[in-house]
Amino acid sequence: MPHISEIAIIEQNTLAALGLQTILEELIPNAVIRLFSSFGQLTDDTPDMYVHYFVSSQIYFAHTSFFMERRPKTIVLSNGEQPSLYGVLTLNYSLSRNLLVKSIIQLRNYGHKNDHPNDMQAAEHDLSPREIEVLILLTKGYINKEIANKLHIGLTTVITHRKNITEKLGIKSVSGLAVYAIMHGYIEADQI
Repeated sequence: MPHISEIAIIEQNTLAALGLQTILEELIPNAVIRLFSSFGQLTDDTPDMYVHYFVSSQIYFAHTSFFMERRPKTIVLSNGEQPSLYGVLTLNYSLSRNLLVKSIIQLRNYGHKNDHPNDMQAAEHDLSPREIEVLILLTKGYINKEIANKLHIGLTTVITHRKNITEKLGIKSVSGLAVYAIMHGYIEADQI
């Protein structure tokens, strides 16, 4: 049975929280993302069950002692301005969608360097060497026709490989596939 990660977003701005939730659900399809508009809502829940806390800077500063105890799990959200926080990860959610996805991938790589094979890595799937080649080219932004030309295979073969990759991994979005490829060492984050 796959390990289910639970992630808390503690943010008063509903649109920002919902947008971040949507992106995280694409990037980490097996995670459960819970939204809290206040620190009180989080503490009324079971606050220590979360693997990550994405928390607004205002809530972070109002409840620093709680989050400092959970520093490796805490990511402070900012809206352009970067709060000066020593040793605490931050995420600027005012970036474009592509840059935001890359920032989350980099945070994930930074925060999960020494992970046990629980989370996404537990979902080790047997992709064929050709499917891995297709996956890498997909994450680099190539379209089906370009992949077919680069690999000297037919367009329908590329489409079949994409379908197989999606079925094996259970990931439909290109950004989700990019996270998988990075987490499994098929591609570096800066190659996307």
